[in-house]
Amino acid sequence: MSTPGTHTFTVTDSETLVDAPIMAVRRDQVVMPGGKTADREIVEHFGAVAVVAYDAERDAVAMVRQYRHAVGVRLLELPAGILDVAGEDPLTAARRELGEEAGLDADRWDSLVDLVTSPGFCDEAVRVFLARDLRAVERPEPEDEEADMALEWVGLEAAREAVHAGEIANSIAVAGVLAAHDVLRHGAAVRPADAEFTLRPQALARRRQAAGIVPDMKKL
Repeated sequence: MSTPGTHTFTVTDSETLVDAPIMAVRRDQVVMPGGKTADREIVEHFGAVAVVAYDAERDAVAMVRQYRHAVGVRLLELPAGILDVAGEDPLTAARRELGEEAGLDADRWDSLVDLVTSPGFCDEAVRVFLARDLRAVERPEPEDEEADMALEWVGLEAAREAVHAGEIANSIAVAGVLAAHDVLRHGAAVRPADAEFTLRPQALARRRQAAGIVPDMKKL
């Protein structure tokens, strides 16, 4: 048995179980400490971006209330979207999503926080940006769930309190609101908007691009 923290979890075999537009499921056979092999099912994802858009005059952040079919309720969330365009950098995706969901752009962008949403079974990672010096832009006609999406301006303190009250439950919004509060109220450091996103998932994107499914990697 190796010393804890030193084992190399080698993959001896892998198969794709599900291949759907925005995700896939694969099963890896992984060598465990002691030499036995165990199956691990992994949900593959493109990764995503989200934006804490802060209006200093309002002392508020732009949030959207969106129906999420997986939980069957409308959640208060940050403007966000999937990194599903081949080769697109996270900042470009974030600016597009902020325009599409909130009708906003910003002149100041920083990388706020990165998170892995469900590392026990999914490789999804999210870069959350802090956008300041906001300006209005034309919002395109929404489709599907986004046609039912409502934009709300939530005071920064009220948003922080809503997190602790369980009223903001989306994990990306929880992380983004608390991190933004730390930056805006206590001067916590931010990273450049183009900081390397080392946790960005690659497996699904590489497979789709190798199959020629570009630029929109969702279009199977």
